[in-house]
Amino acid sequence: MPTLTQSLQNYDLAFLRIIAGLWGVELETQEPGGAMQELAASLLDTELAAEVLGSLAPPAVSALAALAAAGGRIPWASFTRQFGAVREMGAAKRDREKPYLEPASASEMLWYRGLLFRAFFNADRGPQEFAYIPEDLLQVVRHWEAEAEPAASSVTAADLEPPEPPGRGATPGERKFIQPATDGILDDATTLLAAIRLSRDAEPDSKLHALLSIAGLLHGRTKSGAAGKAKPGLEIDAEKVRAFLEASRPEALKMLIAAWEKSDSFNELRLMPGCIFEGEWENQPLVTREFLLDLLHGIPSSSWWSLNAFVSGIKKTYPDFQRPAGDYDSWFVKRAADGVYLRGFAYWDQVDGALIRFFITDVLYWLGMLELAHADEAGPVTAFRRLDTPVSNAEEAGRITVASNGRIGVPRAVPRSIRYQLSRFCEWDDGKGDLYHYHVTPQSLTKAREQGLKVDHLLALLARHVEAGVPPVLVKALKRWDANGTEAKAETQVILRVSRPEVLEELRNSKAARFLGEPLGPTSVVIKAGAQPKVMAALAELGLLAEDNTGDGV
Repeated sequence: MPTLTQSLQNYDLAFLRIIAGLWGVELETQEPGGAMQELAASLLDTELAAEVLGSLAPPAVSALAALAAAGGRIPWASFTRQFGAVREMGAAKRDREKPYLEPASASEMLWYRGLLFRAFFNADRGPQEFAYIPEDLLQVVRHWEAEAEPAASSVTAADLEPPEPPGRGATPGERKFIQPATDGILDDATTLLAAIRLSRDAEPDSKLHALLSIAGLLHGRTKSGAAGKAKPGLEIDAEKVRAFLEASRPEALKMLIAAWEKSDSFNELRLMPGCIFEGEWENQPLVTREFLLDLLHGIPSSSWWSLNAFVSGIKKTYPDFQRPAGDYDSWFVKRAADGVYLRGFAYWDQVDGALIRFFITDVLYWLGMLELAHADEAGPVTAFRRLDTPVSNAEEAGRITVASNGRIGVPRAVPRSIRYQLSRFCEWDDGKGDLYHYHVTPQSLTKAREQGLKVDHLLALLARHVEAGVPPVLVKALKRWDANGTEAKAETQVILRVSRPEVLEELRNSKAARFLGEPLGPTSVVIKAGAQPKVMAALAELGLLAEDNTGDGV
């Protein structure tokens, strides 16, 4: 950090005289450079400093002690939010209004006594504006603190207890209804990977897309906030997907968590629901994630912790945990519900506090890293408990059930790799609970064949994993389709029936002839798909009023 002399260089002669007057020093020189050197020597005099520091009001002493304890510097926004602002004014207004005679805050009291300075320094997040004490003046302050409290000077960092985690333990009421941790993310990942492999529409889940991408299982852009469908060009990495699906559930979950923990592109803030993010500003998700995980690791894994108290504790102690230099104005975050921009510290709970809640109740729970609890069965999360080991509570030893009509039930406990392979041969039905439903159709078999899959593969897969054997009727049907293709087809068509053959002949000689399909007899014909309105219009032009019994209202 700069020295006191370097810090005073930015001050005009009148400001130097203000500082000198508050220290009881009379500057002899009228030249700014000499006055600066003269003032710096007085401020670094330990006896004079002890007298001035001892006369400070308690709020100013607390502010100075906080700066010294922080190594001499604190982000300016954080410092002034805690100890009050320094009113902005030019030299003329300062000399006219004399704010140093009645300082509005502890910060101003230190500012006009030359004990507080303001400058930009390089930090982990780039250049940030800090409140600071010059390095040589800091030594004087620490000497005064040691003399004032000799017992405290003998305490070393090794003697101090680790800082308490924010908040408090949960009350019995806050953990009344427990929501156990699960590893269901593995099953959701299997479903999404299979959907992308088959070019099916995927359920909207930008968070899962992002996680599988950083884990190397997917390639391609998956921007958050989009429609959530599998996008053209999104592909799986076949080798990595195979390793993921064939790994045990604990190992597969560890793979996802490891990728998430070290990712600087998985952005929890921008994945947070209910907000729209605009502008070119950037946050630092990895730094924020590491900070929150460090705080959580301070909570004993066996302890239920109050979520509200944890958030409030962070707001009180570490409000700027994700904000470079405590900047609450340059991030353009809009509330989706009403379009209100959530700018300024007044919206901390709606942005920063909401991120902490999302991080715990959504992301960490989703990854099986903690349990949740509710005060009311249908109410919001009120408590959480960290787990030493991410939960993996399902063995993959289930068996498939198959009906003779091609309906297939796959329990969650069936190996994920088997369900992934099976899903490529089938149409997907809505699942219920821990059971996934599929059925085999000519269309699904045709798609599988186009991907190089054979009916023999399906039969072998079923034979190894079906609980009571594959029904012979289904085996016969699959082999017959494999040999002959589709031998029967049911379809819906619009049929035109007329009263006499002459009417149909007249229609065939009109401009509507191209809309007529296969004849079904002398007075019946198929109307081509989508052509019904044109045929009805042609009949009207021929002077024939036709009844429409299709229910289409045409």
